Amino acid sequence: MIELRNISLGFGSRTLIEGASTRFECGRMIALLGRNGTGKSTLLRAIAALGEARCGEIIIDGKPLSEYNSAELARKVAFVNTERVDVEALTAYDLVAIGRSPYTGWSGRLTKEDRSIVERAMQIAGVEAMADRRVETLSDGEAQRVMIARALAQDTPAILLDEPTAFLDLPNRYELCTLLGRLAREEGKCVIFSTHELDIALSLADSIALVYTPRLVHLSTEEMISSGNIERLFNGDYAGFDAESRSIRIFQGR
Repeated sequence: MIELRNISLGFGSRTLIEGASTRFECGRMIALLGRNGTGKSTLLRAIAALGEARCGEIIIDGKPLSEYNSAELARKVAFVNTERVDVEALTAYDLVAIGRSPYTGWSGRLTKEDRSIVERAMQIAGVEAMADRRVETLSDGEAQRVMIARALAQDTPAILLDEPTAFLDLPNRYELCTLLGRLAREEGKCVIFSTHELDIALSLADSIALVYTPRLVHLSTEEMISSGNIERLFNGDYAGFDAESRSIRIFQGR
């Protein structure tokens, strides 16, 4: 559903990812792993058109990203970051309803169908009981689930999340990532999330996209574990990557 073709990304004069090609399919949860500052957030933002690639092409649903306007892209990709949205007098329902803005036009008026979609999104995310609560009263875990409900209300095939488990305690981390897995497998979403939670990624994700600057390797979770690449990366053994793992792999399912 999302395809990278020879993508290169950087920050300032530094190259973060170079010549990356892979594909992220719907119905899968993909964990994006790597050391700090290696380009995980930069990659997610490039896919969401919040940043630009230095070269290469990003294909979404068979169409180059460059050919989408903002309204069209908002119906294809939802992006969730770690920043809280604390606006006085805004309820959880109001925040989730913002997800319908790509469909409501300039008036922002919700139809009966829109309201049904918002309510279902909140039910799936397990936040329907919070509908009337003001956003600033929500805990970090509750606020993150509401943001995911908003992404669901946006009704996109792909959901990108930048460090969704940041600032959450361990039970909430697992609960949130289990929810993401259900969205991928039961709702058919392409879910890509960056994380430092190695144990969660290896136990819950269908595949791992590993950034070891300037390379990107994308393998099924089982293949990534057996490859030894994760141990080499976090041990700083860049020279230890074998010839096969130096090339960019296209993951097409288990």
